[in-house]
Amino acid sequence: MRWIYLSPHFDDAVLSCGGLIWEQVKKQTPVEIWTICAGDASPGPLSPLAVQCHLQWGYTSAEEVVAARRAENQKAAALVGAETVDFSIADCIYRRSLTGDLLYTEELFGPIHPSDEMLDSDIAAALATELQPDDQIVSPLAIGRHVDHILTRRAAEKLDHPLWYYADIPYLLNNNKGQPSATRNLLKKLFPVTKQGLGHWVKGIAAYRSQIRMLFNDEEKMKVGISLYWEDRQGIRLWHTS
Repeated sequence: MRWIYLSPHFDDAVLSCGGLIWEQVKKQTPVEIWTICAGDASPGPLSPLAVQCHLQWGYTSAEEVVAARRAENQKAAALVGAETVDFSIADCIYRRSLTGDLLYTEELFGPIHPSDEMLDSDIAAALATELQPDDQIVSPLAIGRHVDHILTRRAAEKLDHPLWYYADIPYLLNNNKGQPSATRNLLKKLFPVTKQGLGHWVKGIAAYRSQIRMLFNDEEKMKVGISLYWEDRQGIRLWHTS
């Protein structure tokens, strides 16, 4: 039985579940991180929003960003013991319509662009070709309402597989008001994470060097935030339907 963590972007699964992933691997459970929006950007001018993101991440081109973030993800996954699988869909800041227009130039936190309305079905079809009958899928709850997180959750819910949900970090740490609605009618289970697991979790997150400033301001604030979250329960909650 594999545990498949669906990560909308190159960092989401480790950010949210790195300690649990490490604990599962330690117990000889096969774990894979499947990054949905891991594809290359289409050629063309970028939006001011994308350019601003690049500046925060320390790169100038989409090609540099995707290559760097893919390498960061491989390093982070290795630190928590997981294998990686990358899919070919581009990050929302790079996605374009059939006429070449960028879909998300100002707002990334909903609503879904009309050109993306069927993308969850495409994602589900791509996932289905790689899944095995006994796989346990772990999807983001989409607490922050980021469009790529929403589409990933919708895709996961189209699959006929046991499904778990994780709380999206850092959105959960910054504002968890969305958690009650995202977990409505779901059951929760606490998975213990040891202090050693916490250490690997923090090291895994730190591997995403390009993202630390945007997500936490600096590495020390990241360590404090994750540690406080862990201390509350000394574990990670997942939600499920039954």
